[in-house]
Amino acid sequence: MNIHELEPGFAISEAVTPDDLEDVAARGFKSVICNRRPGEAEDHPDDKSLSTKAQSLGLEWRCIPVTPGEYSDADIAAFGRALDELPTPILAFCRSGKRAVHLWAHAKSQEESCDIPALLTAAHKAGHDLEDRRSALEAAQGHS
Repeated sequence: MNIHELEPGFAISEAVTPDDLEDVAARGFKSVICNRRPGEAEDHPDDKSLSTKAQSLGLEWRCIPVTPGEYSDADIAAFGRALDELPTPILAFCRSGKRAVHLWAHAKSQEESCDIPALLTAAHKAGHDLEDRRSALEAAQGHS
């Protein structure tokens, strides 16, 4: 499992299995956000086994399922609320980490004091290029 910290208290990962959640808890994470859609792959029929395992380990669980590249204002707002409400540190995941990093960047970009270049750099260090989203992130700045 490759975990990449994007900022203090928030990290992303590729797909997580119920067994991986033991490692997530052992690493000190307090919350998990799942961005996978039910039935999107054979290894992810739904989030029931994951959410049950997370709860048994004392992890807060939030599921915000999205289709890759399709992030509604409601999806971004839900992700922003999760960042505000869930205990940290938080681990967000999808199949590759891309949806998680996109939703994080879009939610953070709505903050007035957001440093867009720092978001892009953090995403790049985690293996995700958000340069094609720069104009959308800049346009959203301060519009929460």
